[in-house]
Amino acid sequence: MLKQSRAGLRRFNGTFRHISATRKKSTYRRPIVPLRFRNGVIGALAVGGIVTFSVYYTYADAAFHRFVSSPLVRLLLDAECAHRFAIEALKYRITPWEHSAPPPNLEVKVFNSTLDSPVGLAAGFDKNGEAIDGLFDLGFSYVEIGSVTPEPQPGNPKPRVFRLPEDRAVINRYGFNSDGAVKVLVRLRQRLYGYYRTHSGIMPRNNSLRSNRLLAVNLGKNKTSTDEAADYVRGLLTLGPYADVVVINISSPNTPGLRDLQNESRLKALLDQVLEARSQLPFRIPLCVKIAPDLSIPEVESIAHVLRSAKVDGVIVANTTVARPATLRSEPDLKAETGGLSGPPLKEKTLSVLRVLRKNIGNDITIIGCGGISSGKDAIAYAKAGATFVQLYTSMIYGGAGTALKIRDEIAAELNGRKWMDIIGTE
Repeated sequence: MLKQSRAGLRRFNGTFRHISATRKKSTYRRPIVPLRFRNGVIGALAVGGIVTFSVYYTYADAAFHRFVSSPLVRLLLDAECAHRFAIEALKYRITPWEHSAPPPNLEVKVFNSTLDSPVGLAAGFDKNGEAIDGLFDLGFSYVEIGSVTPEPQPGNPKPRVFRLPEDRAVINRYGFNSDGAVKVLVRLRQRLYGYYRTHSGIMPRNNSLRSNRLLAVNLGKNKTSTDEAADYVRGLLTLGPYADVVVINISSPNTPGLRDLQNESRLKALLDQVLEARSQLPFRIPLCVKIAPDLSIPEVESIAHVLRSAKVDGVIVANTTVARPATLRSEPDLKAETGGLSGPPLKEKTLSVLRVLRKNIGNDITIIGCGGISSGKDAIAYAKAGATFVQLYTSMIYGGAGTALKIRDEIAAELNGRKWMDIIGTE
């Protein structure tokens, strides 16, 4: 009886295992796509996506930079940290670049040279000449570094730069923070030596080391200096041989007493010494003066007389303004910050100064338009008012790395086949 029970139990267990195995077989489904193949497809798509994005990222005019990267940087970093971040990225060339040349009708004849477009970068962004090539890669035809002071100085205490997002404007009181002329000189020399290492036997056409592009150095005075002319002369003799254009900045509102140099007699005395120093250089370098937008009509006329008599090569109109237009929409505490205002609110004020200057300075002196330029239409307005080409800076803070190319394309569309040179001074 016991043996029969054990035999029955063995038969039951065997039957149960058979049924269980059958059930397992019946519920298992072999995948339609083999696992290894599926993982390979996912990996390929991931790599392809990364490669595609990487290529897309390299296009400076990609919408990504305007609508994603630039807003993200503004969200995560304060204004000065974002500025420093941009310089570092451009310095190490991990930023996008232009992939096509501008159309020929955008060419500008200026300073016995040809620019491939009328869109330049204003001083103040790359103060110490750290990111020159990265900036040219963004499509700027003219890059102006500085302001550079003879001796290093830290500038004003932080915080010293503020975004006004509702106005797409900025207030800064940097105060000529500068590494000093010697350190900037070392960078310019290293850049030149790097060119010779990779272009053996080929002499550069100019100090930009780029065809149809120019490098300018903007000079300032030290805050504690008692001899302004000596500061500018020193800067000119030190950095002039490595620049295509030198700019004398007498209009920053953030250095006490600097704007007093726009007084007729003081400006004449300053230019006499600077021009005498220029004659000591191995070649004649174009010399420009940068003026303020906060000038009365008589003051502009007086400056025009001095510049015409001194036979300078150009004038930049204009620097930032200390005025606060009633049209500003940003918060009152932001508008109340001390410093120079830049961006679109500056445009009409600058255009007014430019028009007065053009009437009084003649056609032999180049006018460079600077202030509130954020579109091709803005650039066209400056050209018609008498500017030979334009500079921007603040619009890049809000528009991102592709701003120069965007404005360049908009200019081409506005011109509709006409030449840029043919519209200068036509209003």
